[in-house]
Amino acid sequence: MSAAWQFYRNTTLGQCLEDSLDEMIQSNQITPAAKQQLLLHFDKAMSTSLAQRARNKVNFKGKIKIYRYCDNVWTFLMTNTEFRDAAEGFHADKVKIVACDGGKQQETAVGKS
Repeated sequence: MSAAWQFYRNTTLGQCLEDSLDEMIQSNQITPAAKQQLLLHFDKAMSTSLAQRARNKVNFKGKIKIYRYCDNVWTFLMTNTEFRDAAEGFHADKVKIVACDGGKQQETAVGKS
């Protein structure tokens, strides 16, 4: 699996999982190889779940300070950003958005385990 699909590990949920797995390694409950397998499963599950379950659309408008496209991953650093969905909106002073190209590349990368 490409490192591009591992960015869910930087979420609060992913960091907590990794911390818990590190504790389990320290107490000899699992091996480092098992940790890697679990993290790969987490990557696949997050990608699949979001693709199948996330249906809300959000519009956003702000000032792009930096943008980058590398290895099929877009990164945007924005300021003074307004987010709106059908029901409500909110403002953020600073935002970092990381997005991977979808479609066949993602299916191939996620399908590898």
